[in-house]
Amino acid sequence: MDGLIIHTDPQGSDAWLQARKGVITASRFKDCRDKLKNGAPSKKCTDYARDVAREREGGEPMPVFVNGAMRLGTEQEPEARAMYEMRTKSLVDEAGFITTEDRLFGVSVDGLVGNDGIIEIKTMVSSDTLFTAFVDGDVSAYTDQCNGAMWLLGRKWVDLVLWVHDLGRMKIIRINRDDDEIEALESDLMDFERMVARYQQSLINALKEAA
Repeated sequence: MDGLIIHTDPQGSDAWLQARKGVITASRFKDCRDKLKNGAPSKKCTDYARDVAREREGGEPMPVFVNGAMRLGTEQEPEARAMYEMRTKSLVDEAGFITTEDRLFGVSVDGLVGNDGIIEIKTMVSSDTLFTAFVDGDVSAYTDQCNGAMWLLGRKWVDLVLWVHDLGRMKIIRINRDDDEIEALESDLMDFERMVARYQQSLINALKEAA
């Protein structure tokens, strides 16, 4: 992985939070592209840009809110990974938090498969997620994260693993690399990065005035 930095600190640790500080992360790529009907950035998008700008200027890492559903999802990952390996006869290498050399962008993936693959595990904790993704097959909520992982890691496919822990069922959806989609994502993320830079500069100016 030339040009990438791999951080292996435990998820949720202080070192892990520091590694993510000021980095635009793949789990938020969807928010980076969130727009109003008129095409302007949404509040979700601008709030995230301001958080990143503040972190880059020395602010504390924004706390990563973990609710019960997210905690259960993390706890279920090893079991889902093992079942995926059994189902696909593929070995999965665990990966840490991976950033670009300039630390502008980063991604945490749930595993790497061979030289070409990635797995992203989503535990169907809520019934809303279960029926939207697992039953109806609408995985659009995860598309930007998966495409972003392929973009950053140069990989060819992502197996999106939908794990229904309490019912003991798994669905594996293969998302193949689409360079047109990835190019559109990259363009939007560069726009978002420029927005972060503008907010950072305005913060720098305000801090100087207040010194």
